Amino acid sequence: MHNVRKVTDDLYWIGGDDHRLHLFENIHPIPRGVSYNSYLLMDKKTVLFDTVDWAIGRQFLENLEYVLNGKKLDYMVINHMEPDHAAMIEEILLRYPDVRIISNEKAFYLMNQFGYHIHPEKCETVVEGDTKSFGKHKVVFVAAPMVHWPEAMVTFDTTNGVLFSADAFGSFGALDGRLFNDEVNFDRDWLDDARRYYTNIVGKYGPHVQFLLKKAPVDQIKFICPLHGPVWRNDFAYLLDKYNKWSKYIPEEKGVMIVYASMYGNTENAASILARKLVEKGMTNVHMYDVSKFDVSYLISDTFRYSHIVFASVTYNLGIYPKMHNYLMDMKALNLQKRTVMIMENGSWACKSGELMTKCLEDMKDMNILNEKVTLTSSVTEGTEFEMDTMVDAILDSMK
Repeated sequence: MHNVRKVTDDLYWIGGDDHRLHLFENIHPIPRGVSYNSYLLMDKKTVLFDTVDWAIGRQFLENLEYVLNGKKLDYMVINHMEPDHAAMIEEILLRYPDVRIISNEKAFYLMNQFGYHIHPEKCETVVEGDTKSFGKHKVVFVAAPMVHWPEAMVTFDTTNGVLFSADAFGSFGALDGRLFNDEVNFDRDWLDDARRYYTNIVGKYGPHVQFLLKKAPVDQIKFICPLHGPVWRNDFAYLLDKYNKWSKYIPEEKGVMIVYASMYGNTENAASILARKLVEKGMTNVHMYDVSKFDVSYLISDTFRYSHIVFASVTYNLGIYPKMHNYLMDMKALNLQKRTVMIMENGSWACKSGELMTKCLEDMKDMNILNEKVTLTSSVTEGTEFEMDTMVDAILDSMK
């Protein structure tokens, strides 16, 4: 049975939700599922904008057939070739043999790599600035390389102000019938998933996102149609502000993350004492994370969110605790920068974690590493507490 929604009078959302998938890209937990968005324009020529993942292929095909209502499919625009959006290309070609595919040279190259057998005569290659008329609607194609694949592009409908934004402005989370941003409480229920999606999927490519934002016809956009998550039809300033901060690596909030690795509870106790001392001195936006319990995608998301991070780790095999090391390596891989960071180390006989964590952080861009380090020898002592007080004062001073 079909399950579609109108975006405009002649544009339909024909995607679907996936609640069965546990790990997006087989790595990031998605407890609220994910949507795969595809859109169909019913103009003089019919146009499909991207497809979906195999997981919801049956629903997608029923939706497409229902909206077409006996008409042929004329065009398929592929903005992004990642398989969760392009998996159904060959199925569309089998069911609608007259369809022509519009995409860019790199995307067609990737289609070949993925084993899609498309006759060259069915391919229409476009470049930055090319336009195409489908009747009433005229679109312009805009390159968006490395947001977050090299072939990515976006398509802007100059007739109705719809931006088909590929993976930009997307989010984890299934839609569950609520297609538009004003049908949900985005700040309460969606922002965390949108941030986690951006920071872990696109976060490494901030400069490329900035380049795309500068090219976007912001004053003409009336709808933003991403490939995951809600369609935006208002409050664009809110969304663009978030993307501007994330892609410039600017913290959203003044706050302190205390990320700790504790084997027997002593480092955790020290982290808790530090949090209490911060709160007592007026910094209440403090959040503690056990690096062994929080999936790293959540840690990365909040690292983009907050201004200050305390890394508290035991020494393990004369190195950094493995989960903490993984977190630091993810930060580096995702180009995380412009944070104020502090070190709390623990070691019973050879305390090396602080030195090694500092080296990791020094290899990242624009990290302000405060000198006020806390060193534990197995457990908290009065001397350790004095070091914590000094660290708290340094954190608060750096926030002024």
